Amino acid sequence: MDCDEPFARAATRVIEVRAAEVFEHSREVLDLSDIERVHDMRVATRRLRAAMEVFGPCFPAKRWRRALKRVKALADALGERRDRDVAIEFLESFAVESPDRDRDGLAALVSELRDEQRRANDELAPLVTPRRLEKLRRRLNRLVREAV
Repeated sequence: MDCDEPFARAATRVIEVRAAEVFEHSREVLDLSDIERVHDMRVATRRLRAAMEVFGPCFPAKRWRRALKRVKALADALGERRDRDVAIEFLESFAVESPDRDRDGLAALVSELRDEQRRANDELAPLVTPRRLEKLRRRLNRLVREAV
């Protein structure tokens, strides 16, 4: 970017880059065996959301609100799944260092969290279908084309 570049042009470039990162990290995001995929996509959606909020005045208000709403919904669903991933990872590593008498209780808690993780994944799934992601991509592309 260039300091002399118009604000709206900078906005479009930042949104394009941040949106591309979201879609780049969407592959295999529902894989419960690799929690880093959800983490990476969640970070990308949070960055996109922040950029959209900063550059909001550069876009038609109605389209901007609709696109931001979709990005927020995706970020929220990713967050629900990620929270369970982090808790499971922590408790499993904690259990290794815990006394034997505590391990059954920790295993039961991890089991409950795995159920919640699967439910969160089920709620995330409709938001990351190829069709849904393509629709979000088109919405963001249209938003960028209409920057004022």
